[in-house]
Amino acid sequence: MEHERGDRKYDRNSVRPSSRRSHERQQDIPSGIIIKKEPLSLERTKWDSGNEAQEYERKSDKKKAAKEKEKPNFALSGKLAEETNTFRGVVIRYSEPPEARIPKKRWRFYVFKDNENMPTLYMHRQSAYLIGRDRKVCDLAVDHPSCSKQHAALQYRLVPYEKADGRRARAVRPYIIDLGSSNETFVNNKPIEPQRYVELREKDVLKFGFSSREYVLLHDESKDDILDDDYQEDRVFLNQI
Repeated sequence: MEHERGDRKYDRNSVRPSSRRSHERQQDIPSGIIIKKEPLSLERTKWDSGNEAQEYERKSDKKKAAKEKEKPNFALSGKLAEETNTFRGVVIRYSEPPEARIPKKRWRFYVFKDNENMPTLYMHRQSAYLIGRDRKVCDLAVDHPSCSKQHAALQYRLVPYEKADGRRARAVRPYIIDLGSSNETFVNNKPIEPQRYVELREKDVLKFGFSSREYVLLHDESKDDILDDDYQEDRVFLNQI
């Protein structure tokens, strides 16, 4: 049957190919199954709005930003940088300088407390010794409550010097550095400036905080009359490297 609408004629029995295929697919679906028709997505409606180029640029920018966020960051964070200078879970307040060396001389501390001779401490087996109350990290423990957990450090350094004939040479020499302690470090009963290396010489006497213990620095070639000689008081201050 044909119907007239305006200048065109339509056959009621005629169906467009696309409609026919849709009708055939619906006949193939078993009975009892319901097909849910979902509305067009928001993104699809955007694409259909006619601003395809603009939406494509926005989507590309979002993808680039997401990729940049996902890039791995191998730089050290503040926390990780802090952990690189830790020992047994404790942050070490001191780092050895590039010129650190293990000495050839067998340096040692002769320890005295109230004129009583304490056990000798051998201080030549490594390039630096951390001194303080924290026994977890310190090489030389000083248990007096006036001493800081990380009070000072004994450091052996390879430094240049001038010989008697004017020639230049280098030698490994001992230095002490106060690590900003609360009650200072003393060399021959004089407080030293914190965070600066102080060159030590044979027969120097060190004290830490208000502790009564005295540490006399000697080596294996030192004379036995150490208590009869006057202690040297002139010190050489060097900036920390």
